[in-house]
Amino acid sequence: MRFSYTHHMPYTGVTDAGQDWPVPNKQFDAEKGVEMFDRYIEDKIYAEQAGFDWIGSNEHHFSPYGMMPNPNLVGAVVANRTRRAGILQSGNIVPISNPIRIAEEYAMLDVMSGGRLIAGFMRGIPHEYVAYNVSPDESYGRMYEAIELIKKAWSSPEPFGWEGEFYQFRAVSIWPRPVQKPYPRILMSASSDASARLAAEVGASAGFLRIADFDSARNQIKVYRDRAKECGWSPTADDVMIGMNCCIAPTYEEAKEILQNGQKYFFGVLGGGIRTAQQLVVQKTRYFKDAGAAEKFAKKTAVQREVSFDERVERGLIVCGTPEMAIDQIRRIHGELGNGRMNLSVKIGNIADHHVTRTLDYLRDVVFPAVRPLGEDNDPAQAAE
Repeated sequence: MRFSYTHHMPYTGVTDAGQDWPVPNKQFDAEKGVEMFDRYIEDKIYAEQAGFDWIGSNEHHFSPYGMMPNPNLVGAVVANRTRRAGILQSGNIVPISNPIRIAEEYAMLDVMSGGRLIAGFMRGIPHEYVAYNVSPDESYGRMYEAIELIKKAWSSPEPFGWEGEFYQFRAVSIWPRPVQKPYPRILMSASSDASARLAAEVGASAGFLRIADFDSARNQIKVYRDRAKECGWSPTADDVMIGMNCCIAPTYEEAKEILQNGQKYFFGVLGGGIRTAQQLVVQKTRYFKDAGAAEKFAKKTAVQREVSFDERVERGLIVCGTPEMAIDQIRRIHGELGNGRMNLSVKIGNIADHHVTRTLDYLRDVVFPAVRPLGEDNDPAQAAE
């Protein structure tokens, strides 16, 4: 079992819940921002010492939810100050960006890190399209074409032209080219059936985030694996990554209080405006390919609002409690879904940084050594079939 660490780098200086989107930036205190960036970067660097295999950075706009409108800037710092961990860019948001720019910046990160880039191609959450004035209706088409263009830009040794539906370039020849050949490993979100199929079609590893229950997650993994086989390749357990919030403390009661309060701030303050913007986009556009996908998205959101914290832990949707509980929870998730990777989010909302560090230390010292061997003797991805 391998682990990825994602830190959204939230701005925790806001206090008002239910703000409209975009959130007014008059609430940003530059001095606090400087302190937070410094602390958050150190936290990402520490994740390597804590035993994480990948360190993730992602992209969001117009909100204190995350202070990384360009995660590649953060990825460059992490690449420079680490030596082993993979540099997981779990943005960029491909459909709202210039794909040649993404190809160039990702190639730079791969060279700067000595070939440690994991290239995340994300479609983004709905409101990002409003921020950059791009139609959500075109998101899947733009996503697929852009990825094919980026892959060719990475692997082609000679200049080429591109005449597509969404992108046109007379001549492309990027400098530098990536270290990894033919190009870096690709990771995509597969949290809907359409996204799972798209990830399979472009040969990407798949991240399954905010799962509503094990049955639906198993189905999405099966959609991904079945489509990959139709496309001529077979994902392994290492291509299946499950995302979870995580908090570890000496007692379950303490871990619950810390994470529950952090989630309350995350959803009530940081996420309030984003939800309002998302609802408007989803209602007025075809962000989702079909009504079924929209219903599944609503179900995942409802789980966060309507199911009690204890019940979510009992269902296996959160890693929370003592180190021993975390070990059992990770083993259960692996047994149910056959994943070879997990992405753990530890800085949830305004959880104090010393609590984040304590969780990382518990993971390094107790949890990781106990769960690393999972799946060594076979390919547990078959369990998802």
